[in-house]
Amino acid sequence: MSVSQAEFREAMGSFATGVTVITVDHAGEVHGMTANAFTSVSLDPLLVLVCVDHRARTHGHLHAKKRFGVNVLADNQRAISEYYARTAPTHQQAEQEAGARFDRTIHGTPVLHGALAYLECRLRSAQDAGDHTIFLAEVEEVVVRKGDPLLYFRGKYRQIGVPPQ
Repeated sequence: MSVSQAEFREAMGSFATGVTVITVDHAGEVHGMTANAFTSVSLDPLLVLVCVDHRARTHGHLHAKKRFGVNVLADNQRAISEYYARTAPTHQQAEQEAGARFDRTIHGTPVLHGALAYLECRLRSAQDAGDHTIFLAEVEEVVVRKGDPLLYFRGKYRQIGVPPQ
C-alpha cells in the first residue's frame, strides 16, 4: 500500500503543534523562518532539534552561523508567524508588516519581543533527511514568559479554548 504526500500531510496535520520562528543573524540582518518541526531531544545535555527544508534561505544561514534562536510564539503573534512563513529574499519589513521587533543576545542572536519562550542554541550536528535537514543543537540560554501559545492544527492557527476561525 502506497501513501501519497497529500495523505501524509493530512495525517501530520492532525498532530497539533506550537509555532516557532527560528532566527539567525546573517551579516547583521535578522533572518528567520516559521517552523513547527521543533522538539526537545534531551535534558542532559540540553538538546533540541529543528527540521528545515533544503530550499529555505535560513537553511544555509544555520549551517554558516552555527548559532540560532528558537522563539515560541504567543497566541497574539500570528502575523509574525505568517510573515516568516513567506518566501522572501530579506526580512527587512518585519516590524512594519508584522510587528516583529528583536533584541540581541551577547552572541548576537536575534530574540523576538513578546515571544512566549526563547531558546538560544548552538549547532552540534546536521543530518540530511529527505528534502529537509535535521539540525541538532545545544540550548545555551532560555527565557520563559507568561501567556498562552499560538497553535497550529489541520492547516489552521488555533488558540487554547478558542474555536477555529
